[in-house]
Amino acid sequence: MIRLVAGDTGEGKTKDLIRMANEAVKTTKGHIVYLDGDSSHIYDLHHSIRYINVSEFPINDYKEFFGFMCGILSEDNDIEQIYVDGLLRMAHLPIENEHTEELIGKLKAVSDSLNVRFVISVNCDTTGLPVAFKEYLVA
Repeated sequence: MIRLVAGDTGEGKTKDLIRMANEAVKTTKGHIVYLDGDSSHIYDLHHSIRYINVSEFPINDYKEFFGFMCGILSEDNDIEQIYVDGLLRMAHLPIENEHTEELIGKLKAVSDSLNVRFVISVNCDTTGLPVAFKEYLVA
């Protein structure tokens, strides 16, 4: 399952993602991973959530980002949820791009096959979100 949290800068996407991750700790039996572009929110999350600062890794495009995600999943079969704060920034993609749709499609396929839930924030007003992504939007 994929869920998107979309909105412009300053609309509280990160706070929503952190809240959702912390609430998930109460009900999730498996592991939770939180990906961020820096370490500024590490202390806002429950101690059992694995925090990964993606900027510490040499990810230069969406293909490398997808490989990174697969690597995370391959090393821990107990991951049930992955929160990604700022997918477009981490994958070096604009919202309206065929590669963005390709990446979301690949994440959806991995999600379905491994039964992992992805909750992803994207810096984009909901009105500017491509139609293909609207089904994943968290209301």
